[in-house]
Parts: sequence; C-alpha cells; structure tokens
Amino acid sequence: MTPFLPVRDVMSPDPARIDGFATVQDALALMRERAISALVVERRDARDEYGMLLVADIAREVIGRNRPVARTDVYEIMAKPAPAVDADMDIRYAIRHLARFDLTHAIVLHQRALVGLVTLREMTIRFIEIAAGEGAPP
Repeated sequence: MTPFLPVRDVMSPDPARIDGFATVQDALALMRERAISALVVERRDARDEYGMLLVADIAREVIGRNRPVARTDVYEIMAKPAPAVDADMDIRYAIRHLARFDLTHAIVLHQRALVGLVTLREMTIRFIEIAAGEGAPP
C-alpha cells in the first residue's frame, strides 16, 4: 500500500498570479520571465473564484483564432473557476481527479485560500517514486 502523501507536499507554493484585466501579452511576458506555463488569475473579491490561464489556452484561443495578444485580456480566455484540489487531499485522489477531467494543472486551496499550484505531471512522478520505494514521503 502506498503511504499517504498530501497534495501540499507536492505543490509549488506561491504560484504566479495575474489580474484578469491584464493582456495576454502581459501574461506571456510573466510566463516567459518565470519559465512557467500556468498563471492563477486573481479573484475580484472574497466571494469570487480564482481563474487559471495556461499556455494551451493562449495557443488555442489567441493564436489559433488569430486574436491580437496585446488587445486580448486574460479574463476573455481563462478557465474560471480554476480546477482546484484541497491541500490535504491524498495525491492518489488528486491524480485521479485531474486525469478524469483531462486536466494538467490545479490550484491548491486550504479553506478557500490559495496556497499553491500542482501539476498532474509532478504528482504522478512523485507517486511513482514513492510506490517504487525511491522516495519516502517527508
């Protein structure tokens, strides 16, 4: 049996964030600067939900539809609400959840507060390492 490993132990804390009214050009610049492929779109207020912008969204919705990056706002193409998992969820279930819905990234929440970002790739690699006995959970 694979030991319990919470998502919080695999996630990247403090993910890069962007305002929904920023342009896709701004988003691409931030992604390039940080060498990342996903941004969390800020909530407008405490009752709002986070959004997510992936490079794939830009490829499909901007480049694929021949839209100008400097005149397309993030909110026009982002996913909202962002796919989310709880920080204390076992990565086995988080992997199943993302795979079932064909997702590659999810924000990590703890009591509705954003605490990180996790990828299907990183969780799967870590799970396989643990299952093979290569890396015991912390």
